[in-house]
Amino acid sequence: MFTKAVISLVLAASALANVFITSPVATTTFTAGQQATISWQDDGTTPSLTSFGAALVGIYTGNANQQTLLQTVSPSIDVSATSSITFTPDGTIGPNSNEYFVRFTSLNLKDATNSQFPAEAFSAKFTLTGMTGTFNSTIQAEINGQSTAPIGATATSSASKTMMTISTTSAASISSSKTSPSTSATATKTGAAGKVGVTGITCFVGAAASLLGAMLL
Repeated sequence: MFTKAVISLVLAASALANVFITSPVATTTFTAGQQATISWQDDGTTPSLTSFGAALVGIYTGNANQQTLLQTVSPSIDVSATSSITFTPDGTIGPNSNEYFVRFTSLNLKDATNSQFPAEAFSAKFTLTGMTGTFNSTIQAEINGQSTAPIGATATSSASKTMMTISTTSAASISSSKTSPSTSATATKTGAAGKVGVTGITCFVGAAASLLGAMLL
């Protein structure tokens, strides 16, 4: 009971995401060269989609600490003015894999817990097929370092929303140029998972102390 209450408080403190990505999800498969749709909705929490505003949308791979932009879907799209975007996956960005995910990076809004980072939202990891590229050693090392993965959501909507909102409180620097498998520029390693970890620990300790005090009264 005590543990559940503390965990609930930590999750509530981390629920800052507002771009809830409804496609792709964990069961989604996109095919290279064929049109695919990324869609999203407001999850009802603050900040609003209007506050999130214009965002860079891209296909990434990596882990919660390090992420590499593989394909820019849109360099700037107002997430409050539309709810979907259609694009064609580039088959040269990597191999057939289920290690891809979509990241939204606000061009104006800063992360609520650390203003040096932009606000972000992540999809579940999904599959790309019909691919002809490869992951270079740097990208593969990022994928292998998934101690804090998954990046985004899971297949179920309730779980996916929880995972996404936790991920969105973390932020990594963006690489805005489209890159090839052999020359992909690795996104700068930041406090993405670390920032969530510190925030989560702080919330955990504070919540635990408060609850323990209440129990002792």
